[in-house]
Amino acid sequence: MKQRTIRNLIQNSCDLYSTRMALSVVDSSGYTYKQLYDRALSIALKLKKYGIQKGNKVAILSENNPEWGLSYLAINILGAVTVPILNDFSTKEIKEILVHSEAKALFISQKFLSKIEQEIASLDYVFGIEDIKLNKNLSSQKLIEDYNLETIGINVSFDKEFGILDENDLSSIIYTSGTTGSSKGVMLMHKNLVSNLEAAFELQEVNTEDRFLSILPLSHTYECTLGFLMPIRYGASVYYLNALPSPSILFPALKKVKPTIMLTVPLFIEKIYNGQILPQFNSGKYKVFYKYSFFRKFLNRVAGKKLLNTLGGRLKFFGIGGALLSPEVEAFLREAKFPYAIGYGLTETSPLLAGTGPKNTKYRAAGVTVGTQKLKLINVNTETGEGEIVAKGDNIMLGYFKNQNLTNDVFTIDGWFKTGDLGYFDSNNILYIRGRLKNMILGPGGENIYPETIEAVVNRHKHVVESVVYEMNGKLVAKVHLNYENVEQHFEYMKSSIKNYHNDVQLYVKDILEDVKKSVNQDVSKFSRLTLVIEQSTPFEKTPTLKIKKYLYTEVSN
Repeated sequence: MKQRTIRNLIQNSCDLYSTRMALSVVDSSGYTYKQLYDRALSIALKLKKYGIQKGNKVAILSENNPEWGLSYLAINILGAVTVPILNDFSTKEIKEILVHSEAKALFISQKFLSKIEQEIASLDYVFGIEDIKLNKNLSSQKLIEDYNLETIGINVSFDKEFGILDENDLSSIIYTSGTTGSSKGVMLMHKNLVSNLEAAFELQEVNTEDRFLSILPLSHTYECTLGFLMPIRYGASVYYLNALPSPSILFPALKKVKPTIMLTVPLFIEKIYNGQILPQFNSGKYKVFYKYSFFRKFLNRVAGKKLLNTLGGRLKFFGIGGALLSPEVEAFLREAKFPYAIGYGLTETSPLLAGTGPKNTKYRAAGVTVGTQKLKLINVNTETGEGEIVAKGDNIMLGYFKNQNLTNDVFTIDGWFKTGDLGYFDSNNILYIRGRLKNMILGPGGENIYPETIEAVVNRHKHVVESVVYEMNGKLVAKVHLNYENVEQHFEYMKSSIKNYHNDVQLYVKDILEDVKKSVNQDVSKFSRLTLVIEQSTPFEKTPTLKIKKYLYTEVSN
């Protein structure tokens, strides 16, 4: 049996799809599979020339572009270990990762060079990711140069040139930026990543006609495995924006690329729904009709067609993962017959554990277990049937780099990985997620209270953008970030005539907070009712997958 390695993956794809487009920037030239393979091989040979060996750590710090993928493949062909670094990490965090990972080299784009110019003294080499000469005034480095190489025109034996690569060898160390504030180096083997993308193929087939538009960070496992390695494995084309996905850049790109597959996080579609779709339904023209089921379904179907056209018109798979999707938004997507699909997983699981294809989604469900991996529950509550989700399979990480104690903590004695998520299975073995075990609050009568469930109700309020629910002094509290555009519009016509305009705005905000509490408490169980709603005037800080970093907003108050 052929080893499940990224080295074999790219070689096989080159053989099968050599002339097809592999990676490209929107409105720019890119790499065919043959060009991608030749280029990655030549970079791997140059890395070897400068002393980078199998098992050495090589970091990547760059925005999404084809050269990110090129560098990633080259490092894995060599048998070295990639250390993808999230762009949102601070200078201090990047330095800590470079030191902790024992990185010998770094591929970096010009955009981020100034961010860490003084922090890379521990590295042997720094390479420009865009074929540029980097600043040679970095005197602390042994060598700073580009990798502008000619295509290798000879057949190279990987095993002879780079040594035998086993599927159990380390491929990547991923430093997470989680909601709890602790960054850990997740060690993923070649078989973890390859087995996971092949398992995902069972949920949604990918072929040479598919076009991916990449908008999530490549340095996150979700995008790297399913939005990069998976299309490479099956001969699809991936397009990059080469810039942050602001509306002015994203929507023209959608029209040009006309993607068939996109991977997103809930906040992406929730913003579109709350900003563009819901306001129309709340307007005088539709408001009365939208209350009736028949008309609501009809209007949602019309809106779904418009949404599909806005996103290019050819989508067959709109993947949503990384966090829980708003129940209201999912209900809309279902009635709109929009081709959305849900996935559940973690960095430690490469990432996918459960999911569905667009034709098999079930409301509020995470989906079925993917591939040959196994899921079960431990410490099950006999009354609710809920327990902690644990997993076993070829996709499970090797452990946390240089942290055996933490590794031991997340594995059971018999080798099951503890996800830290609470959930349950229905009679058809479909998985449902309730929330994070660490977030769960024990109610006054011993009830399990899930902040995520209450937050979904809070976020339905017309003036709320997002929220965090937590316990303070035995009471439930919600911090909410409001839609300040709506607040401003409410007073816009009064600005010139009201002397105490700002005071009146604050009084209005106070009324909104009270209304949020009142409306939420009408829709949740008695033990889940809020005692206090607090204004969060600035947007919540988020992880790369746009989950709120809750530890920043709850620890001080507890």
